[in-house]
Amino acid sequence: MTIRPLQLAEAGVLLPLWAAAATPSHTDTIADIERAMANHQLACFVAEVDGVVVGSIIAAFDGWRGNIYRLVVHPDHRRRGIARQLVRAADDMLMRWGARRITALVDKDHAWAVSFWAAVGYSEDAKMARFVRNVPQP
Repeated sequence: MTIRPLQLAEAGVLLPLWAAAATPSHTDTIADIERAMANHQLACFVAEVDGVVVGSIIAAFDGWRGNIYRLVVHPDHRRRGIARQLVRAADDMLMRWGARRITALVDKDHAWAVSFWAAVGYSEDAKMARFVRNVPQP
């Protein structure tokens, strides 16, 4: 298994992975992935096993804080340390960019995900709530 940066031309491999392993999101489109990857302080890392992408994580730095999105491991490859290695790659990149605080977006309905983030050193922020508005596209 290897962890490596995703290349822009490979963006299409993420959608089937996310469909198999995560809750669908309003921004799960090739156009949204490509636009995000054009940001010089965003990195998408993938885990590859035998030439197949089985995991992903997105790390973004906004100049203030680091943010982690779309930590996903295909169900057939879970419980092998892949997610931990993806988080390590994202954390390392965010710290190189200067992040002093990193936030991970985690689906509260997935108890295994919540416990995973606690196990890798992240704590739930009991003070903050997340508010979201999906913006319609023309």
